[in-house]
Parts: sequence; C-alpha cells; structure tokens
Amino acid sequence: MQNVLVRPTTTVICPSGAINAANANEFECQLTSAVLSQQDHALLIDMGKVESLDSAGLMALVSGLKMAQRFDRRLGLCSITPAIRIILELTQLDQFEVFDHHSVFETLTA
Repeated sequence: MQNVLVRPTTTVICPSGAINAANANEFECQLTSAVLSQQDHALLIDMGKVESLDSAGLMALVSGLKMAQRFDRRLGLCSITPAIRIILELTQLDQFEVFDHHSVFETLTA
C-alpha cells in the first residue's frame, strides 16, 4: 500500500513493504501519473518504509526517473534504508538524487 501526499510543488509517494514483481506495475503507474501531473514539477519517493526491492521494483524506479527527465521534472528519493541503498549502489542506480528526509527536498524545490 502506498500513500501519496500532494504539496503545492511536490508530490511525495510513500511506498511500504516490498516493491517487487507482484506490485511493481502498480507502483510504476503511480509514478507515471505523478510525473504526468500538470500540478507539480517535483516528485519525491520516500523509501523509509520499503523493506525490499527486486529487479521489477528497480525497473519501475528507473522508468519513473527516465520519464521525469523526459518531461523536465525533478525526481528524488529520501529516507533510504541501508539495505535499499546497497541495492542501488550494486546495480549502479545511485544516479537518483537522494535526500535524508523529504523536508530537505521540499526546501530545494520551493
């Protein structure tokens, strides 16, 4: 289950549990919808409650990043657990903007 917080210029998506083959398409659709939204120019994914991430989850993140870049939107990750950070580093997907907490991202996008 994911929560979505909408702020004037930033959408924060808060996935929880596992992002895997069972729910990666739903997660990717949510990212796509947020990127295509005309309301916001920034998207932040709060990874603090994500317990695991498989290849399908990684592909959903990469797809969201590529789409954000194509539409000139900013996409960042925050509150990444050490286990998820290692996955991003090992797969060389540490190209995402990473923030300790979403308030730092929001300050930079305000």
